[in-house]
Amino acid sequence: MPRIEHFTAPNGDGWILSLRRTVDHAAHDKGRNPLLIIPGYGMNSFIFGFHPRGTSMESYLAQRGFEVWSVDLRAQGKSRRDGGSMTYGLRDLVTKDIFTAVQTVLDRTSSSTASVDIIGCSLGATMMFAYAVCVPDNHLGRMVSMGGPLRWVRINPILRAAFASPELVGKIPIVGTRRLARVALPMLSRVPWLLSVYLHPDIVDMSQATQLIRTVENPNRHVNRDIARWIKDRDLFIDGKNVCEGIASVTHPLLTVIANADGIVPRETALWPHLNIGSERRDLLEVGSYTVQIAHADMFVSDHAPDLVFRPLADWLAS
Repeated sequence: MPRIEHFTAPNGDGWILSLRRTVDHAAHDKGRNPLLIIPGYGMNSFIFGFHPRGTSMESYLAQRGFEVWSVDLRAQGKSRRDGGSMTYGLRDLVTKDIFTAVQTVLDRTSSSTASVDIIGCSLGATMMFAYAVCVPDNHLGRMVSMGGPLRWVRINPILRAAFASPELVGKIPIVGTRRLARVALPMLSRVPWLLSVYLHPDIVDMSQATQLIRTVENPNRHVNRDIARWIKDRDLFIDGKNVCEGIASVTHPLLTVIANADGIVPRETALWPHLNIGSERRDLLEVGSYTVQIAHADMFVSDHAPDLVFRPLADWLAS
């Protein structure tokens, strides 16, 4: 069985980040880059180490010989505040938190390489692209984008309405998200078409809902303001730099994973960085079929995730 270890790392901005390493020492290939998984919007890293009735993403990749790391960025999961402020935005998460996580992996890894492969999930993929563009000497190896937006080619109307006013969303603190999810998720599972933009209850064990919601975090209002500005502009700017334009100079190998029924990040938007990155090697994994509908969260917790997502992901990383 894979061994799980926990680490902490100060980000230099008043927060102690939490990282989790999963390794199967019998299978581990030290010649491979360590993997770092970055969570997305309003979530922590819990979901990568949990599956309702199968093998989790972390365990699957570890059993395939990878050293797997997941990070809780500031205000996520087991990370804790140490004098830092709740006033932070995407820039801070990219240039400080992800930078700290990558350096910690390099310092602590038992692999023999000097690069880190990053798996960015949803907004985590956005931050991965921004990190590649905005941070010099980023020690990046391969990149995996799982349902990650960069330029908003097409926007879910509900998402557009929720982030219509950067000024308004930047003023409204959001609390009690996990309590709300605890009540709403079982109820929504009885109305599958409402939930299907995010996950399909028929292929996710909803009896484990109390476990699933452990990944839910309160969104930060300042990050919400940044997202609203990004949606309004369609292009993402970090420190005045247009990340969408900068992606053309990024040459790291990229695997783009797109769910065929993703109602959060439409296919056209998830595909845009894949088509515009400067990488010579770009591979596309489209998950789902006419009979198997895969939504945003289904890529991680559905019954099909190990075979349809984790297996080809591991194959690509090992190739």
